Amino acid sequence: MTGDKVMAGDEATAAATLHEDALVWDAHACMPLHPDADLSALARHKAAGVDFVSVNIGMDMNPLDQIMPVIGSFRAQIRARPDLFVPVLDASDVERAKAEGKLAVAFDLEGGVPLRERPEMVQLFFDLGVRQIHLAYNRNNSIGGGCYDDDIPLSPLGRRIVEAINRAGMLMDCSHTGYRTSMDIMAISAAPVIFSHANPRALEDNGRNIKDDQIDACVATGGIVCVNGVGRFLGDPEARTPAILRHIDYLVQRIGAERVGIGLDYEYDQGLADAPPGFDRAWWFPPAHGYGAAGKNIRIARPEQLLEITLGLLRLGYPEPAIRAILGQNMLALARRVWPPHRKPS
Repeated sequence: MTGDKVMAGDEATAAATLHEDALVWDAHACMPLHPDADLSALARHKAAGVDFVSVNIGMDMNPLDQIMPVIGSFRAQIRARPDLFVPVLDASDVERAKAEGKLAVAFDLEGGVPLRERPEMVQLFFDLGVRQIHLAYNRNNSIGGGCYDDDIPLSPLGRRIVEAINRAGMLMDCSHTGYRTSMDIMAISAAPVIFSHANPRALEDNGRNIKDDQIDACVATGGIVCVNGVGRFLGDPEARTPAILRHIDYLVQRIGAERVGIGLDYEYDQGLADAPPGFDRAWWFPPAHGYGAAGKNIRIARPEQLLEITLGLLRLGYPEPAIRAILGQNMLALARRVWPPHRKPS
């Protein structure tokens, strides 16, 4: 028994050392979509060892007159806290944040409706700090299909928008997207495609999770699948770390550690009312798919569980390079490939 305790202590120390040294990338997190949301809450991400986080700034149900003040506020708060934040223009900013002990922050847009059917809006959002986007949030739109709606293909408009995303150097994300639309996107994209927060449907049969052929198609583009921490999509209502490890290991066995990442989808609740006018929760989050009133039955893994993931992977016998890859090196390498280098003033 004493020997087991010593071994457990040794493992915990090794995990903590590795976690602190590794670059840790969280591919998706949520703040209240309100200009009064306090981004300093993200210090919790940094305390959990995270070096980069992508923060959502809007979804398909959010009108532009809600999204734009949110972007303005978030950008201002990032600039006002150079002690904590590094705004991300390209992959080198993530590496700089790691070296300086700060948190690199970029934005993501969940759905193409805010583009207002104009492909040129992609570049505008890129210029405002958005570095990844998916095209349909749960429900169908003029671009393509959502995962909780009729399974429709990517539209001709959607094809033009994918081309605009590729041109801008934004990460093309297929989370929340319907099956046919996601497969169409992955077939035509000129750049790697990611699932920033999606789990294997083979382990938990939910429409938000993705089939094996979607996983394989993503990898064929050179992309990465990032496991999320939402309990219902993990098959564990409590969103405990063993369930996350189970999904990571499934992906690693199928596509290799070099194609797997993490996007917890953690939501910082600050008590701010951010529902847009006329918001129909049951439409966007259908009770038939397990959603409860106001999301009360949704448990999401905490940022602090990232260290538990590192420890769990060590205990599963994963070699250190594979753990570093999953924690963040895979996404960093992909960002270097997709995000255009920013010309900094001389």
